[in-house]
Amino acid sequence: MNKSFTNNNEWSEIIEPKRSLLDLKLKEIWRYKDLVMMFVRRDFVSQYKQTILGPIWLFIQPIFTTFIFLFVFNRIAKISTDGINPTLFYLSGITIWTYFADCLNKTSTTFISNANIFGKVYFPRLVTPISIIISNLLKLGIQMLLLTIVFVIFFILGYQKFTINITILLVPVYIIIMAILGFGLGIIFSSLTTKYRDLSYLLVFGIQLFMYATPVIYPLNSTSEKLRNYLLFNPITSIVENFRYSLFSQGEFLIGGMIYSLAISLVVLIIGVILFNQVEKSFMDTV
Repeated sequence: MNKSFTNNNEWSEIIEPKRSLLDLKLKEIWRYKDLVMMFVRRDFVSQYKQTILGPIWLFIQPIFTTFIFLFVFNRIAKISTDGINPTLFYLSGITIWTYFADCLNKTSTTFISNANIFGKVYFPRLVTPISIIISNLLKLGIQMLLLTIVFVIFFILGYQKFTINITILLVPVYIIIMAILGFGLGIIFSSLTTKYRDLSYLLVFGIQLFMYATPVIYPLNSTSEKLRNYLLFNPITSIVENFRYSLFSQGEFLIGGMIYSLAISLVVLIIGVILFNQVEKSFMDTV
């Protein structure tokens, strides 16, 4: 336990081990909100530092990926997009999927990437993955702007119909569920990779495969009944489907699936916090 004196010889800070596996110390994290924002800025700036195009890559990456999907899955494979303009179909799927994938990928290296900082300075360790979720939220906002611009252009040109859909109000809920799931899975992998480094390589490969088990490049109702049932076990399936339905009023709105996704996300978060708190006490001995 570490302590520090004030001028009045009173303790200003008491650092002691967590007594509960689910001890999040939310008040303490709130006290370090300035540090969270500093990490957010660091994550955002460092990613595009010394690049020629800088944040423009946030536009280039989804556009380039959309063109590849258009050529491979729409032109060659002739996969249906359920009445949605193919460009908007793929771009919307890429936008919401990328947020989840980035949250999972980057939080999964929390302990390894920040070992030097963790070994020198005390602060609530959950500050780091939380800052990653927030910085990715900023990137998602930029890519949502791109999606909106493309949507408006296609609507003006007559390539896509627009129907007011009340479920569009649920878009923030979809994003929150994706954030919780990505955060939970990320800190689980971060906790495990302190001892088993192979998992970091498996994760990169696994996320790529997992995208094909999610209706990012195809609509759910284009699959067989048996395959559909398997896909619905994936908690991201309902979120992607509902996201598209909210934007384009095409496809399916899966209220039961959304509740299932939220429940799975909360369970994963609880497991992640338990593992994270457990590993946090001794990870410096293994990293």
